[in-house]
Amino acid sequence: MHGGVLAVFLAVVGARFLVPLTIPRWPLPGVLASLVLDAVDHSVFQAFGYDPPAYQGYDKAMDTYYLAIAYLATLRNWSSVPGFEVGRFLYFYRLVGVVIFELTHVRAMLLVFANTFEYFFIGYEGMRTRWDPRRCGRRAWVYVAAAIWVFVKLPQEWWIHIAQLDFTDAVADHAWFGPLVLAGLAVLALVVWFVVRPRTAPPDWPLRLAADPLPAEVDSAATVARAAGSGRLVSWVTVEKVVLVGLLCVLFAQVVPGVDAGPTAVFLGTGAFVLINCVLTLVARQRSRSVESLTAAFLLRTGANVVLVLVEGQVLDRIGGHLTYAHALFFVLLLSLVVTMHDRWYPVYDWRRAQRPATPTDLPVG
Repeated sequence: MHGGVLAVFLAVVGARFLVPLTIPRWPLPGVLASLVLDAVDHSVFQAFGYDPPAYQGYDKAMDTYYLAIAYLATLRNWSSVPGFEVGRFLYFYRLVGVVIFELTHVRAMLLVFANTFEYFFIGYEGMRTRWDPRRCGRRAWVYVAAAIWVFVKLPQEWWIHIAQLDFTDAVADHAWFGPLVLAGLAVLALVVWFVVRPRTAPPDWPLRLAADPLPAEVDSAATVARAAGSGRLVSWVTVEKVVLVGLLCVLFAQVVPGVDAGPTAVFLGTGAFVLINCVLTLVARQRSRSVESLTAAFLLRTGANVVLVLVEGQVLDRIGGHLTYAHALFFVLLLSLVVTMHDRWYPVYDWRRAQRPATPTDLPVG
């Protein structure tokens, strides 16, 4: 790989890690930009005459990473508790399926565990730009998820992962395919304009692309700490963090060159680090210590985890083991980012859930 191609490779991969970080504050533009990057990255490489070996593994890992950031953003932003809970199920369902695929290489897993969360997120955020998502109850969100799953994602996953077909190749090989797709899109546009639009309630507000402000009760690190209370180490919140970070690290361990630890070892090792981080978070909250800046909190947590890695490396050296620090640093950065966001934003969801009235919908449908 010569210098120019290496620069393009690093730029594309770097963008796929950095662009998703815009999702928490700019949900719809951020996720659409990540989706576009996912669609064009391989074409960019081919334009420079380079086809990265085993790039599908990297692609799936980075897909799951940006969807993890999107899921964490739902903790912060989604005011509809039923909408969030449906989205959470869809995200973890897909995450489990991608990990199973990477461990078994059975392509049907990507069909069974279809990536419905991605379009569900886009649908929710598309609605939020003009309407209050609390208009919809749980049943409505389940119907939306089911429609996306059956009519959009299952055909798409079959096309890409089972039939292994490519859109550009289909257009080139079949003269009728391109016009058929355009005709289908035109019919869809007409249905939306003449059937859906007249039945849509008046907008609740002007176009909103930025995330809504947090409620005053949980709009700072100090108020989040008070909302979270003293917390408990043994809780479903801890289990979720362990599963989320552990499965992400197992997935990346399958594609990062030189990682020779097995999936079980990676999951257990990552889980131990997450538990230590949970203890540090609980101690800081009990002592009323909080860092307002999310970036500063991430850097502080990363520093603490780097110290833990250095201590682990010294212990392994003394007992005849070995730790690859470059790999450990990558996983520390990933773990620190996810845990920092989860710690800061899960109490926001918890507060919203506590405030939600026990009714099918929070607001009347206009």
